[in-house]
Amino acid sequence: MSVTADLSISGDEFVLGTALRTDADVHVELERVVPSSRQVLPFFWAIGPDSETFEADVRGNPNVQNLVALDRMKGRVLYRVEWSEEVESFIHGIAAVGATILEATGDRLWRFRLRFPDHGALSEFHDYCVAHDIRYTLDRVATDIGAEREEFGLTPEQRETLVLALEKGYFDVPRGVTLTELADEIGVTQQSVSERVRRGTGSVLEAVLLEADGNEPGVP
Repeated sequence: MSVTADLSISGDEFVLGTALRTDADVHVELERVVPSSRQVLPFFWAIGPDSETFEADVRGNPNVQNLVALDRMKGRVLYRVEWSEEVESFIHGIAAVGATILEATGDRLWRFRLRFPDHGALSEFHDYCVAHDIRYTLDRVATDIGAEREEFGLTPEQRETLVLALEKGYFDVPRGVTLTELADEIGVTQQSVSERVRRGTGSVLEAVLLEADGNEPGVP
């Protein structure tokens, strides 16, 4: 049975954290990904107004061979990074045990949500970090019951956010809580909460409304 673990780690403890550390007003988010042994985590979002300073700082890091801006939106830039060499021991530790990065956000302090195949894989990852002198804090461990996507096609993270939003009155008129307040309580960015609410609500509506009409979700 798979296991989900929330952990926090200083950006000084791993190459990705040091490479993306900057004095610019920018926050970094990684997309859900299963790391591989080569060019792990080549894509990430940088959120903030000072992208020029951020790009200059990252390109000046000796571990970064190339940084390419793939997509620019208001206050958000999607980047691809190419590393100079394989030196990312923390991320390689995640890859070595077959874990998936569900969420990762950070600047000076990073928060990861990881899914491990089982408790044994989590134990192997811990042993790997000890052997490589990587210090992190394990904030939460939960055993996943069922598949990654729960009823209505929700991920566990989307379901958690929707339940909290409902309990706090986000869907009430007037609203009883803001996205910023929800983000602070969960410990993620406002953008992450917004995307969870939007995608999660869409999944529920698709499942309920289309199935009620006798259609498969996604089939007109």
